[in-house]
Amino acid sequence: MPADQTSARPGGGPPRPRPEAGPAEPAESDDAHPPHPTTPATTRNQTGPDESKPDQTGPDQARSDESKPDQTGPGVVEQATRDLAAQFEDEKPGRVLSGPTGLLLTTAALTVGALALWQVFQPLSQGSKYYLIIFLAGVLPLVFLAYPADLRLPARLRIRRRPASTRPTVTDWVLVALAVAACLYPVVPIRIGDGGGGYNAFLDRQGLLSPTDLVLGTVLLLLLLEACRRTTGWILPAICLVFLGYGYYGGLLPQSWPVAHAGLDFSQLVDAFYNSDSGFYGTPLDVAASYIVLFTIYGAVLDLSGAGRFFVDLSAAAFRRSRTAAGRTAVASGFLLGTVSGSGAATTVSIGAVTWPLLRRAGYPPERAGGMLAAAGVGAILSPPTLGAAAFIIAEYLGVSYLQVLGWATVPTVLYYLGILLAVEIDARRSGVRPVVVDVGSPWRLLGRFGYHFASLIAIIVFLAMGMSATRAVVFATVLAVALSFLDRAHRLTPGRLVTALVTGVRGVLAVTAVCAAAGIITATTTKTGLGPQAAALLIGGAKAATSDPTLVLVLTALLAAVALSLLGLAVPVTASFVIGWVIVGPALLDLGVTAPAAAMFVFYFAVLSEVSPPTALAAVAAAAVTGGRLVPTMWQTLRYALPAYLTPIAFVITPAGLGLLGIGGVQRIAFAAVVTALSVAVLAVAAGGWLPGVGPVGAPERLLGVLAGVTLLWLEPVPVAVGAALAAVAATGVFIRRGSAGRPSSGSPANPVEEQL
Repeated sequence: MPADQTSARPGGGPPRPRPEAGPAEPAESDDAHPPHPTTPATTRNQTGPDESKPDQTGPDQARSDESKPDQTGPGVVEQATRDLAAQFEDEKPGRVLSGPTGLLLTTAALTVGALALWQVFQPLSQGSKYYLIIFLAGVLPLVFLAYPADLRLPARLRIRRRPASTRPTVTDWVLVALAVAACLYPVVPIRIGDGGGGYNAFLDRQGLLSPTDLVLGTVLLLLLLEACRRTTGWILPAICLVFLGYGYYGGLLPQSWPVAHAGLDFSQLVDAFYNSDSGFYGTPLDVAASYIVLFTIYGAVLDLSGAGRFFVDLSAAAFRRSRTAAGRTAVASGFLLGTVSGSGAATTVSIGAVTWPLLRRAGYPPERAGGMLAAAGVGAILSPPTLGAAAFIIAEYLGVSYLQVLGWATVPTVLYYLGILLAVEIDARRSGVRPVVVDVGSPWRLLGRFGYHFASLIAIIVFLAMGMSATRAVVFATVLAVALSFLDRAHRLTPGRLVTALVTGVRGVLAVTAVCAAAGIITATTTKTGLGPQAAALLIGGAKAATSDPTLVLVLTALLAAVALSLLGLAVPVTASFVIGWVIVGPALLDLGVTAPAAAMFVFYFAVLSEVSPPTALAAVAAAAVTGGRLVPTMWQTLRYALPAYLTPIAFVITPAGLGLLGIGGVQRIAFAAVVTALSVAVLAVAAGGWLPGVGPVGAPERLLGVLAGVTLLWLEPVPVAVGAALAAVAATGVFIRRGSAGRPSSGSPANPVEEQL
């Protein structure tokens, strides 16, 4: 999660991407782009002296003279970037509160943060579920304070009043009170009608809820649906209601249907949600309260200590002498920022605000640059050591350490960024990208001065390897980051700034908590009705209708599951998409003999890739807002850059050798899987980009052969690998022959200087 994703401009909507003149005039399109979140390195184009000034524009200010100094303070610039990032998160922008309400939210957030830290070292004696009840009681009311209802009436019905985003309304305060009552009711040690009586008495009534239990459980159900609507929109609450309706009305379905069940009455459903370990207080909420809140606090601390600026500057310094310095800087920045972010859209905006001026001066069209930024930003959810929230749920569902999940994600992450880097190199040669000199110091000097920012990231891995729990590891890493911040006078975490980091971290988990608690509706309904095995049977049955070969059944099931997960991810956030996918798709893969790690990572990757999948593609929308490019072409460019990531997860499940990609099965299997898949990624990148580096353009027949070769190589068995390598060799030979017949192109000239953007 980003450190400050909920602090957004009140009432601000995403800016409409501005029409672009085209790649022939890249330097004239920089008057409406968001500012640098830090003061980036000065860039200088080698083609003329007029490009030697850094980009000084702000989001709402046209640049009248490039030579004028930047009039925007660093704090304002960073906040503007965060505001823009918040508009493209899975969750909606929150209110900026001040006065007594802001003080109340700050105090409550500090209390929740302190409770989460206390739980790490001195767990509450009543058990983890008791802690989850208290945690939800602290977080859910804050959702109604921090997020407006945002219900827009038709114009003729609107009443003139103060905008809802400026301060909580009376309705919000009523919801806050109801949330406190419904959440704390299970632990209140007094009798309330025929209910209450304390935590143990509440647990004793499991399966036999009193009328008071039923009323307050229903209230909490409605509050969580409203909290999800406020933070993520209408889709997830609608899906929860569909599952609720299925649980209630499923008994009316013809019993011959595979998805029919005996039926549940409303009290049974509320009991499953409110007073069981698979409902509101199930594994997703446990992950949010135990892991995610601590990692968002850590991310906020690292952000305020200046790590983000260092990572971007280091990326620029590392590639400052390269012809493709602009593209490489964008990709490397996405990877480094992703290690502490865990959010695709926010990382896209952060790196785009800094690197888009470099890409523009290098001659990248806005759509192509936006695709690169979005693909690099989405890698944040895939990059160790702070993967997205779903990774923690994987660890809990499978009962493994978080370090194991990080190990499973390492090789796929490297392959993902390898594909993007190859696409960058291909684009540079195909499109005639201009070299851009980045005026920064030596990377070794930067590492010597600010390299301590890596210390806390390394510490997390070391602590986990020593057998320490993920919660303690991240707390100690946070303490280390706070201590090291005093090495930089401009970013030292004084008590006031430390409070800001804690509050920012807790605010960053509000929307995730609402989503995770509401996910209990889906998991509890699935558990009570047996929907998981039934859906698995339907999925496998669909594959068996096409073929009886066991191997092909597995392949078809994986493809159907990939399509289903991609469509699901278009509508709901990554965390909810993973939870739903795991309870529906996971059993089908497991029934076909796929190992639990491979099945879980398969579901995880396709849940993540929804961030770059048209027609929603939140990361691509964010990138288009930064570059001013056209939205749909930006989405297709993003899809092109991320193409290998859509195919690599298939290799996890269709063959045992695919486990090598997850670091499972010994050195020989891991090396074989990594090398062959890297070759597949390279071949697919060449086919998608239409250019073979060092040779020249790739024709349509060779591109088709390249696609076939890349897909065949993903079947990590000796015969398919040999066939795939042979097809790749034939395609490369065809490119050489084409080059020889067409004549050698002049050095450094593009195949098509004014290339279409798709």
